[in-house]
Amino acid sequence: MNAADLRLPVDVPSTALFTDRYELTMLQAALRSGTADRRSVFEVFTRRLPEGRRYGVVAGTGRVLDAVENFRFDSGVLDFLAAQRIVDEPTLAWLADYRFRGDIRGYPEGEVYFPGSPILRVEGTFAEAVLLETVILSILNHDSAVAAAASRMAVAAGDRPLIEMGARRTHELAAVAAARAAYVGGFTSTSDLAAGFRYSIPTVGTSAHAFTLLHDSERDAFTAQVDSLGEGTTLLVDTYDVTEAVRAAVEIAGPELGAVRIDSGDLLLLAHRVRQQLDDLGATKTKIVVTSDLDEYAIASLAAAPVDAYGVGTQLVTGSGHPTCSMVYKLVARADEAGPDAPLRPVAKKSMGGKTSIGGRKWAARRPDAAGVAEAEVVGTGAVPPELADHQLIVELVRGGEVVAREPLDAVRDRHAAARAGLPLSATQLSRGEPVLPTEYL
Repeated sequence: MNAADLRLPVDVPSTALFTDRYELTMLQAALRSGTADRRSVFEVFTRRLPEGRRYGVVAGTGRVLDAVENFRFDSGVLDFLAAQRIVDEPTLAWLADYRFRGDIRGYPEGEVYFPGSPILRVEGTFAEAVLLETVILSILNHDSAVAAAASRMAVAAGDRPLIEMGARRTHELAAVAAARAAYVGGFTSTSDLAAGFRYSIPTVGTSAHAFTLLHDSERDAFTAQVDSLGEGTTLLVDTYDVTEAVRAAVEIAGPELGAVRIDSGDLLLLAHRVRQQLDDLGATKTKIVVTSDLDEYAIASLAAAPVDAYGVGTQLVTGSGHPTCSMVYKLVARADEAGPDAPLRPVAKKSMGGKTSIGGRKWAARRPDAAGVAEAEVVGTGAVPPELADHQLIVELVRGGEVVAREPLDAVRDRHAAARAGLPLSATQLSRGEPVLPTEYL
């Protein structure tokens, strides 16, 4: 069963107020002027990647589909809008019957993107499509930022598993979304139970320093934990003296101790010392988990250390310094009259400061070189060249208001790994650089 069908408690009953006021005031004015029913096309894209990033990661699409389905103006929401005099009575009556009945197409979740990539395309009447701007951008900007950071960390970690541990460093609902995005980017588990409940992401966790401090001695704490959770548990060994803690951990749990966790200090030095000590004590299979404000650079610096897993919190849920992807939602085409078959004409913003946009409903394809490695992101508004027909990126997500593209999160995660593997090798470099693929416009 799809988790969205369970109506789990972390869901919000209505997403209609996850919007900016100006979307409703534009709606009111468009209804009054007679332009609200004009067929319109909006596209989500970013003009540039965050500084130094070589690719972006599309994440949050599944949550966008849920948000669009739940975009309903119920009586409580309408009462609020009326009491605050945000819109007039005719607009309230229109909102009472609101359902998005248009089409949405875009890059499949987990795919990579570049500047100018038409990540999402929303097509319907101006009225129904303009209302979705803020909720779509808030989801995609947040989740894609976290997924991009997670992807870089996964590259740095190699085959070593990554644990998402950022719930205490962000909003409680953002923590659930961040855990989901991290899983898309390559993390293997989360400490957040709401994320495990909502999205079936594997959850992990054992104890904190508080549990050790609760007891009269570290040995008492370890004994209590092993008695409760078994010898395969993970013991936190840096509350007092690491060497003494490791010795006590193996004495109490035996050589089959599951793992030890190091949460402070010089992780590179401590990992080597702890590994040597564990091996000397016969605990050769006991793993070492490191935490403590890790980011992709810290993870990369530990590549040669005898570390078996990483736990990442703050830097992950804040996008490792880039908490947003600066995606925008722009009108790129519209009809001159109402009607589903009215012809579209391109429209585009022209302004100073690099905030221009390119008009027209777009297609996108990723051109491979002779070896099958991607060499360019190609975006166009006319006919798709025959040589790119089999390399198109945009898929159907919503048709006539009905979601047609829900998929398991593991499929999204696998897609991202495959998409990243199809990029030039320089995409995985952590050093600052330009986007690994140029964007070409036809």
